[in-house]
Parts: sequence; C-alpha cells; structure tokens
Amino acid sequence: MTSDISHPAPSGAEAGAALERRNFIVIAVLLVSAFIVMLNETVMGVALPPLMEALDVTAGAVQWLTTAFLLTMAIVIPITGFLIQRVNSRPLYITAISLFSLGTLICGLAPGLEVLIVGRVVQASGTAIMMPLLMTTVMTLVPPARRGRTMGNISIVMSVAPAVGPTVSGLILNYLDWRWLFWLILPISLGALVLGWRLMRNVTTPRYAPLDIFSVVLSALGFGGLVYGLSTIGESSHGEPLLPIWLPIALGGVGLAIFVWRQIFLQRRDGALLDFRTFTFPAYSIALGMMVINMMALFGMIILLPIFTQSVMGLDTLQTGLLLLPGGLLMGLLAPFVGRWYDRYGPTRLVVPGAVLVSAVLWSMTVIDRTTPVTYVLAGHLALSLGLALLFTPLFTASLGALPQRLYSHGSAMLGTLQQVAGAAGIALFVSLMTLRSEALMAEGADPIDALTGGLHLAFITGATLSLISLAASFFIRRSDGPDEMAGKAPVPAH
Repeated sequence: MTSDISHPAPSGAEAGAALERRNFIVIAVLLVSAFIVMLNETVMGVALPPLMEALDVTAGAVQWLTTAFLLTMAIVIPITGFLIQRVNSRPLYITAISLFSLGTLICGLAPGLEVLIVGRVVQASGTAIMMPLLMTTVMTLVPPARRGRTMGNISIVMSVAPAVGPTVSGLILNYLDWRWLFWLILPISLGALVLGWRLMRNVTTPRYAPLDIFSVVLSALGFGGLVYGLSTIGESSHGEPLLPIWLPIALGGVGLAIFVWRQIFLQRRDGALLDFRTFTFPAYSIALGMMVINMMALFGMIILLPIFTQSVMGLDTLQTGLLLLPGGLLMGLLAPFVGRWYDRYGPTRLVVPGAVLVSAVLWSMTVIDRTTPVTYVLAGHLALSLGLALLFTPLFTASLGALPQRLYSHGSAMLGTLQQVAGAAGIALFVSLMTLRSEALMAEGADPIDALTGGLHLAFITGATLSLISLAASFFIRRSDGPDEMAGKAPVPAH
C-alpha cells in the first residue's frame, strides 16, 4: 500500500486498481448524497397549498420556502470554490451532509413558517456545498475519455432528482401530514452521513486560497436583490410591497456589477471568490448560457405545470405527481446512455435535437386551456424530459471540460451559482408574468380559470422565446479537452 494515496506509483497494477476502487467509491458516495439533497430541493412545489392551509399563511409568505432555499444556494455556492481549494474532500462532505440533516430536523420540528424557513436555509447550505464538490471531484478524478459516462450519472442527480420531487411530495401529502416530507428524508440523510463517514476519502490537495468577505456580501446583495425584486412583481397587486419594486432590482444590478469588477481585480492575484477567467474559454461560456436558459425552463415547468393541472384541469396533488413521474423516470433512464453517446459522438449531435425538443414543447404549451386532454400534457412533459436529457450531460461535460484543472472549482461553483439563480429567477419571472396577466384579464371580466390560463400562456410564451436563444447557441457547442494538458503547468495569465 502506498503512503501517498493521492499520488500512487504509476507502474503498480495493484496500486492502480486500488486507486480506481477508491475513486469509484468516492464518486458513488457523492452521487447518492447529491441525489438526496437535490430531491429535497423541489418537494415544496406541490406542498405549498397544503402548507398555506396548515400554517394559515398567505401564498406570498409560503413562497419563501422555495425562494429562501434557492437564494441561499446562490449565496453559498460561490463560497464553495474557496472551500474546495482550502479544505479536504472528506471533512467538506461531512460538513455538507451534516448541515442538510440538521436543516431537515429543524423543518420536521418547526412550529410555524418562520422556523420552517430557517430549516430550509440550513438545508440549502448543505446542498450548496454538495454539488460543486461532486462536479470538481469528477473533473479531477475521471479522464476526459470517460467523462461523458460519469457526467451522465451526475445528470440523473441534477435533473431527475428535481423532476421527481413533486411526485414524491404528492404521494406523501396524499396520505400523510406535511411534516413527513422531512421525517422520511431525515433517516436517509443520516444514513448518507454514516456511509460517507466510513467510505469517503480525501482526493484533493488543499492549497492556500484567500476569502474576500466583501465579495461574499456583494454576491448576496446582487443575486438576492434581483430574485427578490422579480418575486415582488407578482405580489404588487395584492397591496403595497415592503419596498418599491424597482429598488431591490436596482440594488441587485449594482451589487452584481461591483461584484464582477471586484472579481476581475482579485483574480490577478488568484484571490477571486469566482474567477471570471473561466469565461475566456468560449466553449464554457456558451454551454453555461444554454444551461441557464434550460434551468429556467425546467424550474418554470416544475412550478407552472402543477398550477395548470390542479387549478385548470382539476387534478389533485397525487394525480399531478403521477403525471410528472414518467418524465422524471425517462430522464433517469436516458442519462447513462446520453453519457456514452457523448463519449462516442461528442456534444453537437445531442444538444441540437435536445434544444429543438425543449423549444417545441414550450411553444406547444402556449395553446393549452381547460379542454386540453391529460395525454397532451403527459406527452409534452415526456418530450421536454427527453430534450433536457439530451442537453444536460453534454452541457455539463463540455463546459467544465473546456477549463484547465486549476479552474475546475471556480467553473463548477460558477455553474452551480448561475443554475440556482436561473431557477429562482425563472420561478419568479414566470409566476410574476402569470399573476399579472391573470389579474389583468380578471379585471376585464374574464372567468377566473380563463384568466389563469391566459397568464400561463404569457409565461410559456416568454419561456419559448428564451428557448430560441438556446437553440441558436446549440450549434456552437463543441467538445474541448485541450485545457487538461495545461494541468500542472503555469497558471492562466490574468486578463
């Protein structure tokens, strides 16, 4: 057995096999744990109406269970780039899953909405660490020729877990109290903690990296202001908002602008919270832009489809969850195959048809109404799931594969941050557009269901229009493994 497991002798077949086993176990533990925390991210979708009744709170108040979770993710994920560089893999994993378990316990014991939101924030803090840790570990351990297959497994976590969250939630709420959303997850997360304590190993070499507190504050102000501002747009007609609508959006925009300027300044001495030199690699930038648009579409559909099926079609939470289940299962079944296809054919043959499918589904949803059959919605969700399955694995792999190894932690943190901001902004934007349009139609004398349908049409038209940008960008996605050759060489020069 070698004394340095991070650098085994390259000529020993036995040492090489041991290293392969270690890497497999580490990635497997991270995948299982990441699936658990990501599944939890969307269980609140169909649970909000029952929680409004159980806790006697308004729709605007209960929406913070989702908004606070996503905002916490967006604020904490940038810090993980620093943590992954400074802290070994094993203690970082244990911290993440411990935070998630603690947050789940707080939620299960919560006497009211305020404590429940606190629990969701603690949960999100653990979730935010887990995903960048998984992505960076895979990019460090898996050679370029096999990354597609491994990223296919990650796609199961990052796309299927959120997709089946509403189904799991619907099944639980149909038979049990809302607290069981957390009591059933808690023993699983504690099991993942024990599993990681026994099997997780350190696979990275920590190095000094400074933490700029001012950048953390700017990140929270920028991302938080934008998403909060978007969220209040749809609430403005229910009374005077706490702040003028334009104020948080303006503060968020200014905060992000200063944040970007400070990162560009700090990266000259490798002190940035998020290193924007990742954007000097075109393949990374284009893939990241497509990921942002498609995450907005995914989270928008997760929110809008249950509203349509329950408020317009008259389905209950269980029926809605079962309706969305086949799409989630399809994504899970396809993800490993898509990974193998990526390794064989590259990304272009996958992302182009994927982008076409996503755009086609979003346009097809602009004509739904109370007469739309359930089979139409089911077929649309299956087609959307197929399109997203063809997109996520190639985009994850092509984006991070375009970076040199020293930027993996920053690239995965940037990817995770913008994914969460896109999800939060997508929910806020689509729900706000739906609400404003619905209320305008009701003021004109429209039937409530017809008014809601009109609001859904506007939200889907907006998503479909955004999807055209993703479709155009899909033709420029290429495989790029060249920067891996730079690993261990001189740092990328500052720009």
